[in-house]
Amino acid sequence: MKKAIIIGASSGIGRGLAKLLVENGYKVGITGRRSELLARLKRESPDLFVTKSFDITDTTSTVEKMEELTTELGGLDLIVICSGSGDLNDNLDFTIEKLTIDTNVLGFTCVADWAFNFFKKQKAGHVVAISSVSGLRGSRLAPSYNASKAFQINYLEALRQKAAFLKIPLDVTDVRPGFVDTGMAKGKVRFWVASVEKAAQQIYDAIIAKKQIVYVTRRWRFIAAILTRIPGILYNRM
Repeated sequence: MKKAIIIGASSGIGRGLAKLLVENGYKVGITGRRSELLARLKRESPDLFVTKSFDITDTTSTVEKMEELTTELGGLDLIVICSGSGDLNDNLDFTIEKLTIDTNVLGFTCVADWAFNFFKKQKAGHVVAISSVSGLRGSRLAPSYNASKAFQINYLEALRQKAAFLKIPLDVTDVRPGFVDTGMAKGKVRFWVASVEKAAQQIYDAIIAKKQIVYVTRRWRFIAAILTRIPGILYNRM
């Protein structure tokens, strides 16, 4: 039986993906800050879920909990980093910016580094992270969110390059969602909003196919292509 850990499985995409992995023969370690939500999910498949509650912004505790969880699972083949933070912040409230950076940059890097080093020693593994289409350009409405997702996109590419350079059979998948029907979907204008179930299924398919980059839903790759081609002089006026 394959073993997986999902960072941020208490709700949204992480919860949906955790259920899908269990349905497809995985034993899954689920993490999050809200222990009651993890316990509720565990009750659905008590023998296939292992819970561990922690906040990834506490990097010391995160490393300890990850090691404990891996031991309880009896190994690790896959890690999915779903945990994230982000709010609209037109007024540049530093409290909002700091929380986003602490979660999406500091916490993300702690988990990604631990996972890469674990799989490097094991000589096999799969790192998956939920970045965002938002990481392709900056945003006046959510500066730290878009910037932190750009960091994740580049960091995942660096890990992929590092694995290739070291000749390790370690896969790195960058999942770039558009709008998914979760609490993370902010803004007055939303379109092509995917259900959690549809997003989770497409992410699962990408994991099985060991894709390097996947847009969720797939049509968002067209938006990505347009975004990256808008000249700065026009984008600055948007």
